[in-house]
Amino acid sequence: MKRLAAALLVVASCGFALASVSGQSAAVSNGLDARVKAFLDANRYSWRDMNVPESDGQLLHDLVIKGGYTRALEIGTSTGRSGIWIAWALSKTGGRLITVDIDEGRHREAVQNFKEAGVAAFIDARLADAHELVPRLDGPFDFVFIDADKEWYTNYVKAVIPKLTIGGCIAAHNVYPGRGRRSGGMTGDYYEYVSGLPSLETTVTSGGVAISYKRR
Repeated sequence: MKRLAAALLVVASCGFALASVSGQSAAVSNGLDARVKAFLDANRYSWRDMNVPESDGQLLHDLVIKGGYTRALEIGTSTGRSGIWIAWALSKTGGRLITVDIDEGRHREAVQNFKEAGVAAFIDARLADAHELVPRLDGPFDFVFIDADKEWYTNYVKAVIPKLTIGGCIAAHNVYPGRGRRSGGMTGDYYEYVSGLPSLETTVTSGGVAISYKRR
């Protein structure tokens, strides 16, 4: 009887400990949510230098959450707005983001923004030439966001498709089908390429975000 009582006490204690850890995790998550929201709200009208609009940031966040993605790559950091949205989602899925930019000033500002937003722990920000670095990255990745030099989009996607997991997603910014090959810096050639691949299922939002899922 004494042994049974002791065992029940241990189980109860473990249950209390697990509940406490769960409660602490929820508190940490809620605290981060509040911090990220406050940072994004405070800087809502100050983003420039080729950052995505808020609606596209929300889209990226939701894609990561919906897919449960954990291994993300961003090609083109700019000053960090899209990276914050992606990393915010990854903080909920238990993932991490590698983000790449070639411009030292943008990279430095992005790193500072990541810290202030509270998501730096979920980001590996690299100052590098994506033309050279992306093909060398090992992967695998389950989420990729492309928002860099438009004429290189097709080269980027060719480099990342072999490293993308089945069910993984590639989102590319400023893709407008039917506007011609590299016309005015647009990415009609990219759309033609990804939409012609049987391994990808591609749609484009009204805002020009091409979303491709790897089927096989």
